[in-house]
Amino acid sequence: MSRTALVTGATAGFGNAIARRLVKDGWRVIATGRRLDRLEALAGELGTALLPFKLDVTDAGSVAALPASLPEAWREVDVLVNNAGLALGLSPASEAKLSDWDRMVATNISGLIHVTHALLPGMVARNRGHVVNLGSIAGNYPYPGGHVYGASKAFVEQFTLNLKADLVGTQVRVTNIEPGLCGGTEFSEVRFGDAARAASVYQGTDPLTSEDIAEAIAWVVTLPPHVNINRIEMMPTCQAPASLAVKRRTP
Repeated sequence: MSRTALVTGATAGFGNAIARRLVKDGWRVIATGRRLDRLEALAGELGTALLPFKLDVTDAGSVAALPASLPEAWREVDVLVNNAGLALGLSPASEAKLSDWDRMVATNISGLIHVTHALLPGMVARNRGHVVNLGSIAGNYPYPGGHVYGASKAFVEQFTLNLKADLVGTQVRVTNIEPGLCGGTEFSEVRFGDAARAASVYQGTDPLTSEDIAEAIAWVVTLPPHVNINRIEMMPTCQAPASLAVKRRTP
């Protein structure tokens, strides 16, 4: 029986690489995102194993209608990859835009839980499935300017663990993938709105790649059904958790 995965935010970065890897591994993939032209181009490359499906995870009505909106042959989703997310700005909390905070919460938290709520009941009814959430090391290690982005990823970590508590005894699994510094995506360009500043984040580093994240997900979803990986924290070798900040008085 063919396996079906749904990947949110598949138009670029992690989502695009995850969709490609899963198709390569023999999965059928529902690739969702707001930019349908990119999804259709991806389907043109990968063939009928990939279904392009326009979806904005911040549109609660569209997400609630998702299971019934899919073509009938694609409705039994075995793996959900909650990848859609973003960071906006790096200024101190006192100077941040409230609209940026609202957008991060709408995407990183509300969007993730709405998609999960739409697809999880079917997994439980079939007693099989896997929810893979894309968190971040920002949910574990605070840094200046991380405020709502880091808090949203801390929510993802705790939500994942609480889902695991609710799913105990079923064959539905849940995993949180927590990447660190990762290059080659739109993440920093979206965050700063400045390509040059975005590029400077990775200058002189050998960061993780989208393919590294896809590799981790490809591994966790193909483990024996009794094995649940709760979380994977990933960093490149050029990165480590920062020391605690100490502000010293000038002599």
